[in-house]
Amino acid sequence: MNGELTAAYATCRAIAKREAKNFYYSFVALPEPRRNAICAIYAFMRKADDLSDDEQFTIAERRKQLDAWIVEWHHARQGVATADPVFLAVRDACERFAIPFALLDELVAGTTMDLDRAAAAHEPDTYATFQDLYKYCYLVASVVGLVCIRIFGYSDPRAEKLAERTGIAFQLTNILRDVAEDAARNRVYLPVEMLEAHGISVASLMGRKAGSAPSFAEKQLIKELADKAEEYYRSAVELLPLIDRESRPALWVLVTIYHQLLRRIEKADCDVFTRRASVPTWQKLAILLTGMMKMLWVRLLS
Repeated sequence: MNGELTAAYATCRAIAKREAKNFYYSFVALPEPRRNAICAIYAFMRKADDLSDDEQFTIAERRKQLDAWIVEWHHARQGVATADPVFLAVRDACERFAIPFALLDELVAGTTMDLDRAAAAHEPDTYATFQDLYKYCYLVASVVGLVCIRIFGYSDPRAEKLAERTGIAFQLTNILRDVAEDAARNRVYLPVEMLEAHGISVASLMGRKAGSAPSFAEKQLIKELADKAEEYYRSAVELLPLIDRESRPALWVLVTIYHQLLRRIEKADCDVFTRRASVPTWQKLAILLTGMMKMLWVRLLS
């Protein structure tokens, strides 16, 4: 690996360490080449998200910046010289691990969904049905899973559908954790059909007093979506034995941390309004330590 590429991966690792939070703990449990590739993909995702979410710019300005960034990436992946370290690292990772560029295009498409919907109207950004929400979760999370398993390594094609469903579990967990925060940003990811089934209107959810305790109906709604997430987490258990042995500890760490986050929401009686659920650092470190021990055991057996 030449010096420019080494520096590019170092930049991506620094971004991941600074921003990834739950993800970064799993990265540490990967062998270095795979860890570099995962950090590169994360840095790419982070840049797309930042361009999409930067509220100091109008939606039109954000869209223009994102479009220009996408064009630059498409040039870089075709071999055009670039000084962007993230593009350098991602291009190399895609070549090393046979990651289809189309998957990264889908990932960016997920990022632009929020911009496109927000530009369409001043009404709250909502999803009518769970299937509509699933499509969004697929683009912003399942696609990440499909990229990651190529880095982790797998041979059984069943891994792809299981990775898709695992991504849905992660994104549903994020959505439940961020209900109050998203409402403050004029976004309601809880499907309207589910809201209405529990007698909750979008307006009432948007108009909640900050920090106020949830109603029985709101807690039942959160529980219903948490139950759906639990179903998708079962796919993660099935996925683990299908990926390369040396990558399993990293995936185990990631799944365990995210599942613990969902369980904290459940243990809080599905109250995601009075405080934001999180997994304490000490618990993440304990999970990481177990993952590192699993990794060492795999290496000893190799």
